[in-house]
Amino acid sequence: MVSREEIERRYGLVRKAMEEQHLDAVLVCGSEYSGFEGAVTYLSGFVIVHRYAYVVLPREGEPTIVFPSEARYVGQHGTSWIEDQVFVDRPGQWLGDRLKALRVGVYGFDYVMAVRDFEATHLQVEFVPFDVEFDLARAVKSDAEIESVQDSVRINTAGFWKFLEAYAPGKSAAEVLAPAEELFVEEGCGRLTMNMVLIGPEFAMARKETTLGEFCIPSLEIAGPGGHWVEVSRAIGEPNGEVSRMFEAYEEYFEAAKTALRPGATAHDVHRAVSKGFTDRGYHLGHVTGHSIGMTMIEHPKIGEGIETELRENMVFSMHPHVIADNGVDCLYMQDTWRVTPGGGEPLAGLPMRIYAAGETRP
Repeated sequence: MVSREEIERRYGLVRKAMEEQHLDAVLVCGSEYSGFEGAVTYLSGFVIVHRYAYVVLPREGEPTIVFPSEARYVGQHGTSWIEDQVFVDRPGQWLGDRLKALRVGVYGFDYVMAVRDFEATHLQVEFVPFDVEFDLARAVKSDAEIESVQDSVRINTAGFWKFLEAYAPGKSAAEVLAPAEELFVEEGCGRLTMNMVLIGPEFAMARKETTLGEFCIPSLEIAGPGGHWVEVSRAIGEPNGEVSRMFEAYEEYFEAAKTALRPGATAHDVHRAVSKGFTDRGYHLGHVTGHSIGMTMIEHPKIGEGIETELRENMVFSMHPHVIADNGVDCLYMQDTWRVTPGGGEPLAGLPMRIYAAGETRP
């Protein structure tokens, strides 16, 4: 259960950002796609399992959560702490009437808001994109949120060991991932898992027809019962010479992150520090070096070139340099969830940075 103190803390952070942007209200959009429902959960406690939902948070007064009545069941409505729950045939029309003539910040404006609702609303309401501001408002985690993050990491790390114990060359990706997914369900992750394997530099769903070879890179991304996403995984098997060279840079990244992820450093500073081992070896990174992570899988700020956002204590980042060789096939991608502390970055999983052998069991 989320405490009233934590709820008011979240609303206060968003309202502060709202005031800085001279907004009258914030409209948070969420959809059933894994990774895009978390902002609604953050402000309401509700987890979307079908269709979509909105949360309206005014600068003053109580929030409202809005559901499309065409899908009366979109989740367990009683889990939301918001008392004002509205079911309407056309949410856009309701939002237009409620927010008419107001200046409204929208989280999910580009990717999440339903087109039909935008069409019914945008001529009546002044919409302002609010993704970055919303994410920065929630980037620093409370003690309660850190506990939720750590619980998610515990579950995900246990899932990695399940994957590793099941792995053997020649097995299907689905067969190897199944024990980990079973554990995730038992631990209360529900729908909040998005787990894949790397086939060359590409991500692929773990299907029966996908046969794993002598070297395997799982990508394990889950959110535990508290709703906070984390990413933890390691490569498994026998790397070739090119990948072994990449791994040397990974070792350097892992050590650099322990000092670079500190309060006051910019995301740009961190990117330069952790990517140095790769660039010194002539590699280009094919994916973001890292990003803030919370109740939405990918949040601002990202760890990348030119991102001048300063880090603060208790920010949480997923770090996963994705390095691809010039041949377009050899690659390395290992994930960690890090906490920013006064002394630097803390990798929460406690997994040594190494490539694991097939058949290893958890100590």
